[in-house]
Amino acid sequence: MNWAAVSLVGVFGVLWLGVVVFAATASPGWVRAGQAVFGVCLIGWAVRRSLSLLVPARAR
Repeated sequence: MNWAAVSLVGVFGVLWLGVVVFAATASPGWVRAGQAVFGVCLIGWAVRRSLSLLVPARAR
């Protein structure tokens, strides 16, 4: 996994969350909440993966 893929997922998560919060006002609340959780999971995954790319791998 490289930086391009991780940043792409992170940016997609932020965009997804923005669309859910600001543009999808006609959807029911539970659908918006589920999609917001999905967006937060994408952002969290990208942060976790970028931290793992920053920290050097342990010697085996």
